[in-house]
Amino acid sequence: MKRQRALLIAGPTASGKSALALRLAEALASRGGAAIVNADSMQIYRELPILTARPGVADLARAPHHLYGFRAADEPCSAGEWAAMAAARMQEICNEGRLPILVGGTGLYFRALTEGIAPIPEIDPAIRALARQEMAETGPESFHARLSKVDPEMARRLRPSDPQRLLRAWEVLKSTGISLAGWQEKPVPPLFSGQMLHFALMPRREELYARCDDRLEDMLRAGVMREIAAFEELAQARKLDPSLPLFRAVGLAPLRGLLYGRLQPDEALQQAKTATRQYAKRQLTWIRNQMIAWSKANTKDSERLFQEIFALIIKSGLTDLA
Repeated sequence: MKRQRALLIAGPTASGKSALALRLAEALASRGGAAIVNADSMQIYRELPILTARPGVADLARAPHHLYGFRAADEPCSAGEWAAMAAARMQEICNEGRLPILVGGTGLYFRALTEGIAPIPEIDPAIRALARQEMAETGPESFHARLSKVDPEMARRLRPSDPQRLLRAWEVLKSTGISLAGWQEKPVPPLFSGQMLHFALMPRREELYARCDDRLEDMLRAGVMREIAAFEELAQARKLDPSLPLFRAVGLAPLRGLLYGRLQPDEALQQAKTATRQYAKRQLTWIRNQMIAWSKANTKDSERLFQEIFALIIKSGLTDLA
């Protein structure tokens, strides 16, 4: 088993992190090689590839990509599950003599992988099914109120507008008898360690918002509405639970409103742009407050950034060939 080593690139949506990772992977092809591993909680799903900005066929052909589009919408994946799969895949890449490049915008994924996450026992399927039924019948507000009576600490941490995490807190408590907050306090070792370079892309907010707007319009031209219509047909045919994570894909709600005629095109586009900007802002806040030790990089000069990171990779000895 070869030593664990990796390049980690985090950043908000539309920050250019995937393009940067791809360029670095291509540049490293003659120095032992590299492979890109997904750390985005929406891009793990097969459905909605355009809306979730998953790498397209052309990009996938330029370098090895892992953990993209491998789960169905009705197969939710926790941060702990993802971290275990990512750690195993990254070790395989290291064993092949290549450098894993972990890239994404889900801060909790990075934390679970490099800092560890509580090994919560398997949830009783009956409890999970009952919790989802109760959520559907009562709604997130009432469900949050019920959670506050039995687990006030987790209720304090969660918002009624986050039904998936409310369900997770409820099912963990009911299955294990211990609050999710208690599990999270248990010390656990990281799943992947060793030599790593950490970079967090931090574009200027105005620049980032403009990129978000442009990309959303690109998605519309690429056929995102046809993609959403197909997803709606699938959701109805398979009776997908609307509390599933993929239903929280950024911009999906207003574009579904457009699909069903509840919103006019301009109104739906504006709401989708606003939701995307708000999400990007939350990601920037996470990076600023939670990724304190990471190297921060402004992405305005993408060529200079690429050259600087590539030089650091070589200098640090992350690759098998110097």
